[in-house]
Formats: sequence, C-alpha cells, structure tokens
Amino acid sequence: MSPVAPSPRILVIGTGDTKCDELQFMASVIEEAGGRPGMVDVSVLGDPPYLPDYSKHDIAQAAATSIAAITESGNENSAMAAMAKGATALVRKLYDQGLVDGIIVLGGSMGTDLALDVAAVLPLGVPKFVVSTIAYSHLIPPERIAPDLMMILWAGGLYGLNGICRSVLSQACGAVVGAAKHGSKPDCERPLIGMTSLGSSCLKYMKHLRPELEKRGYDVAVFHSTGMGGRAFEAIASQRGFAAVFDFCIQEVSNHHYGTVVTSGPDRLENAGRAGIPQIVAPGAIDMVDLQAWQPLPDIFTDRPYHAHNRLIGSVTTSPEGRREVARLIGRKLERADAKVAFLLPTEGLQEWDKADEPLHDPEGLTAFLDEMRRALPASVALHEVDAHINAPSFSAAALAIFDNWVAEGVIPKGRP
Repeated sequence: MSPVAPSPRILVIGTGDTKCDELQFMASVIEEAGGRPGMVDVSVLGDPPYLPDYSKHDIAQAAATSIAAITESGNENSAMAAMAKGATALVRKLYDQGLVDGIIVLGGSMGTDLALDVAAVLPLGVPKFVVSTIAYSHLIPPERIAPDLMMILWAGGLYGLNGICRSVLSQACGAVVGAAKHGSKPDCERPLIGMTSLGSSCLKYMKHLRPELEKRGYDVAVFHSTGMGGRAFEAIASQRGFAAVFDFCIQEVSNHHYGTVVTSGPDRLENAGRAGIPQIVAPGAIDMVDLQAWQPLPDIFTDRPYHAHNRLIGSVTTSPEGRREVARLIGRKLERADAKVAFLLPTEGLQEWDKADEPLHDPEGLTAFLDEMRRALPASVALHEVDAHINAPSFSAAALAIFDNWVAEGVIPKGRP
C-alpha cells in the first residue's frame, strides 16, 4: 500500500496550560519533519498562551459536558477522566473524517492515562506515540496498551525544556511523522486469516498451515501469544478484520485466569466470536502459565514443573484441577460466539515440552484437561478429536480439512490469488 499524504496531519495532545513550551516545541519539530501539527488542548483549569486547533471547550463538548461542570467536580481524577472521554470521542471523529494520520501525546501519569484511551480507539496502523514520565512502567496495565503503541520516557523535562528534554521530544516527533509518511497500512487485497502461536520451539503447526493457506489465496498473520500479541489479535478481531481465525494458542486465557502479567485481558477468546468470525480453535499450550523469569515463582506454583524459556519469560504447568477450571472457562467463552466454531482436541499433547522426556511432561494433567474439555464445550461448538500431538502434521491436516469444508460451504470467503 502507498503511504499517506506527504504532509501527514499529526495531532499533538497535552495540557497546554502547564506544558505549553514543550507542546509548541513538538509542533515546530513536526513541521520541520514535514508534518502538519494539530494542537489538541486537554487542560482543565488554565488556558495555553497559544490558540489550539481544538480547545478544552471542544473536548468537554465531545464528552457531552462543559469545562465549568468538569472544573466544579472538584476531583482531578474525575476531571481528567471526563477529558479523556472527550478527547477519545473527538480524535475518533476526526480520524473517521480523514483528518488524522497520527497522534502524539505528552503527559505524566494523568496525561498517560488519557493517552491510553485515545490510542485505543484508533485502528492498527495509525501511528500512536506517547511521551510519558511512566513509559514502560508497571503502573500501566497491559490490557490498556494499544497493540501498536510506541512510547518513550519523558526524561528530565517535567518542568521546562532543556537539552535532554529536547532530545527526547524531537525523537518522538520525528518517529511519529516518519511512521505516518512512510508506514504502510494493512492492505485488504486477500482475505486475512488470523492465527495464534508461540515460537516454533514450542508450537509448530504454523509451519504447515501458513504455506497451505497462502496457496489457497489467503494472507496469514501469526500472532505471538505472549500478552501483547493476543491483544493485537483480539483488537483486529473486534474490528472484523479477519475472514477466519486459527486460534490455536489460547494460553493467554490461562495466564489471565492465574493473574500473571502475561495477559491479553479478560476478553481473550471472545472478540472473534462476538464479531461473527468463523473460529477454528485448539488448546495449544493451555497447560502452561507464563511468568516473568526474573521474579520468584508465586507460592501456588512452587511445586510445579518449570521451564525457563529465556531470561525474560518462563512457563510453569498447572495442576490437573487447574486445567479443569481453564477448560470450563474456555467452554463459557466459546458459548458466546455468533459464528461457527470448531474445536480441535489433540489427544497426545498440547505443546512441545509436554512430550515424554521433556520438562513439562504430565500425563495426568493432560488426561484431566481432555476429560473436562469434552464436557465443557457447548453444543454449539463442533468437537473434533485428533489422535495426535498438536505439532504433528496430521493435526494441521485436520485443521485444513475443516477450513476447506467451510470455504466450500460459503462460511469463509474464497481466497484470491
């Protein structure tokens, strides 16, 4: 796809009453880089010394209220929440009108809270940059981070411009303008198939499936199910961006159930069904829970087999009863689907490390999961048991057979060469 207009429109969002020097500097850098800044003021109490393109009154109006009402609330948290609501509504409206090619937001914790809401309403592919005093902090819930959000720490600039601050802000502005000028947006030339997996040391079916689907005229996007990958998958599904999904690594459901940071949020495994997208689902790696490898294991897992994948992430197996709980949760999620769902149940294993002689081998746990999964699936979901390991070619062949049948029946649109 061709890039957007050579002079992209970049919204610069921040509190102009307290950060006017920084925001005006950012606007000047965006202009020098070939962009067109649009100043969005989300101040509550004061006014910026410049005339914004979109004032705080415009923001309040977009939130169906007034600045006077927001100010009189007497609570800075509720006031900024109202401004976030208005900024989100305004930015989405401007995007729908074709007036936004990218956004950049400057803020501390308050501004970052607002920025996360604004970024979340823009589709994947629209450049989103946040300059924040809490960039990459554990204060930011993973489920609130837009899948393609870019962040940089606002270092040394909380009260005025200096050399360090100028460096940070200019990098951020250059990045968002460059992304808007040269980034390719997702194309729709061929129907898109969404697939989830982990790295090939754990799950391998995508090596068999992707070339076969491409031969059939489909584009295939494989998402890494380590939290943010699942978030991106769910975000695209919620916008009906897939013709069908092979959701074969739903481990993030288990991660969220056990409260780890490797989460895609509470709606994992729900958005494709809610959007009416046909789903072929399998429980890849559902027997594992991912954790930070650099943190002590939670007490609940100290006696369970553990595999350190690298210095960042490790996996622990869940107990037989824990697997039964997750099976029931999967069943409840799939029951809500508004389109066809097929569930493939590989009876000989769910990921590479659960094979005999591997560190996470647990026949008792696998048997418990298989038994509960058979009972937990609702009548609306077609169960297909596959007497093979999930990484076996015969498992991928079974998935393709279902897919081809659905294409022949018109459930899934035909691919385009």
